[in-house]
Amino acid sequence: MRYRGVVFDFDGTLLDTLEDLADSVNQVLAERGLPIHPVDPYRYFVGDGMENLVCRAAPPGTDDAEVKTLAKRLTDVYAAGWARKTRPYDGIVPLLAELRRRRLALALLSNKPDHFTKIMASHYFGASAFDLVFGAREGVPKKPDPAAALEIAEKLRIAPADFLYFGDTNTDMRTGLAAGMMTIGVSWGFRPVAELLEAGAVAILNHPGEALALLE
Repeated sequence: MRYRGVVFDFDGTLLDTLEDLADSVNQVLAERGLPIHPVDPYRYFVGDGMENLVCRAAPPGTDDAEVKTLAKRLTDVYAAGWARKTRPYDGIVPLLAELRRRRLALALLSNKPDHFTKIMASHYFGASAFDLVFGAREGVPKKPDPAAALEIAEKLRIAPADFLYFGDTNTDMRTGLAAGMMTIGVSWGFRPVAELLEAGAVAILNHPGEALALLE
């Protein structure tokens, strides 16, 4: 096979987490007497970490101290509510099983806090579904910086060019391309296909099963 490893984004690529994220942030905003939002705008609020999420959802001009307070509260609220509506996208579980059968190295890379990423990956896919699971970690730049993607390649001893990278936002496209990986957008996630193409996606998948054709 041309490729030896796959890096997946998490939210919007493997899991549909949008409603639980929106509900959690709206609860935090409401507790502080701030306006809440319908679910759809959260497609553009998420993707760059918890602080950026609450910063985008909070009213314009919210100061840094308040953003940090909101983000800290969000950690507690989301911990209690991340499994209420979140589910894997149709076709993801069979895809992961087939990639495992073909003995590809599998990694998960998210801007979600590392502890949430690891707990949720294990809950939805099992403890051995991925060779590496990385969320946002202290001292490691978040996506679109390619540092974590390159760390995955180094730890798995596979050249970046031998990876497929799947994601659903421009952040992911920029990350994969900067890391030198074959970067593919998925149309079932949070952002429109036009955004992925503008950010440099080499191809677009409309269903997880289409990923297998890239391995031939």
